[in-house]
Amino acid sequence: MTMTTHRINLNADLGESFGAWKMGDDPALLQIVKSANVACGFHAGDPTVMQDTVRQAIVQGVSIGAHPSYPDLQGFGRRVMQMSAKDLEATLLYQIGALQAIAAAEGGRVSHVKPHGALHNVACADEVVASTVVKALRKLDPSMILLAPAYSILAQVAENIGQPVRYEVFADRTYLDDGQLTPRSREGAVIHDSHACVEHVLQMLNAQAIVTANGLQLPCRIDSICVHGDGPEAVATAQSIRLALETAGYTLESLCRLRDD
Repeated sequence: MTMTTHRINLNADLGESFGAWKMGDDPALLQIVKSANVACGFHAGDPTVMQDTVRQAIVQGVSIGAHPSYPDLQGFGRRVMQMSAKDLEATLLYQIGALQAIAAAEGGRVSHVKPHGALHNVACADEVVASTVVKALRKLDPSMILLAPAYSILAQVAENIGQPVRYEVFADRTYLDDGQLTPRSREGAVIHDSHACVEHVLQMLNAQAIVTANGLQLPCRIDSICVHGDGPEAVATAQSIRLALETAGYTLESLCRLRDD
């Protein structure tokens, strides 16, 4: 009997150390995940950290993505900032372009973009901000993949314009009934237990739907699973999810190797 094989991506937010301050175990995570969302210096990361992360990703065969944010280093990019479309576009081009230069110098390339933190949350709900994000990607590279949640305005705007989109779900976050992430300020927003994360992921994949905290199923395509790299349980969670996926018959691929059906 032959097991049906499905392809899936596992991604993590990496490169979030800064100077002498260290966050996460990037070398360990880069041996588990297939795509890295690399901080670009505005919420975390610095030029040396970006370069080191890119080098390690290339060695491990992990595809490289930019993880731009609002200019909010002190708030880790988790504070909403009021910016004009012009300023936000320039901020995005600055961050993504910096990572593109580092990747090119190391013999790699940036194949996708995923906004970080508050910028991600606002872009998923605000059409003006979403349009600014997609416009910046379009100017840089019309073939660059946007990693975004289903049921988000960000994904809808990209689809309408023709920018490639891959759809992700979060292993360690719960969802509201409208398909948006539960705000971190609410109890139960973050799933800390690795076994609970695995159960959450498999439940969504089996249903091919976002499963909300209330048990509601919102059907959607799932291309990628995100594990946040800044928690103490990140490596154990990522390893458990990868093992569960492979046991269930999934083949892990980088985002740039996943193609539209």
